[in-house]
Amino acid sequence: MTGQDVAPYIDHTILKPDATEEQVKQLCEEASKYSFAAVCVPPCYVTLAKQYLGENSNINIATVVGFPLGYQHAKVKFLETHQAIADGANEIDVVINISALKSGKYDAVENELSDLAKFCHLKDAELKVIIETALLTEDEIVKACELCVNAGADYVKTSTGFASQGATVAHVQLMRRVLPENMKIKAAGGIRTFEDAAALIKAGADRLGCSASIQIVSHEQNS
Repeated sequence: MTGQDVAPYIDHTILKPDATEEQVKQLCEEASKYSFAAVCVPPCYVTLAKQYLGENSNINIATVVGFPLGYQHAKVKFLETHQAIADGANEIDVVINISALKSGKYDAVENELSDLAKFCHLKDAELKVIIETALLTEDEIVKACELCVNAGADYVKTSTGFASQGATVAHVQLMRRVLPENMKIKAAGGIRTFEDAAALIKAGADRLGCSASIQIVSHEQNS
């Protein structure tokens, strides 16, 4: 595997609170140059990302909803999703309601995700659900995956990148074991080297959320 092989897996990401318009422009230029799968930008920059990428770009535009803590009201998350898609996003990375999940309110969690998934699919967008594995036990990760499947989400995503730990090979392997084949996995948080990326892909990740994308793909190495 080489850096060129890894590039189509990458969501080139900038979600830091002090991200600037110029940095978003650079992100889009880099995504086009290296043929990354998507850019992932703050909601306020979705329109700009669409402008920078151009109408004929094959690069998807992802943004975040309920980020980074996940416990916003379900109606607020729905409004965020509606606005993001209207602005030009076609991939929505939503943080699951971690508090509700850990409190055993599984119906509420599933219903919220189901409403978002239905709306995304109506608008030809995909829904990625961030479960924040660093805050969950293995049993809770399995339950979160089950709820995402039942809700009709497209991806289960490991992390926001804002918790104590990001993606791990062990968590991706666990998710891959319990998810059906058609459910995709996005690993995110702390992926900084080619070796990190290759290991997560081998473990079962279909997408990688990375801010160190250039460093990763510039490391050409056979594995």
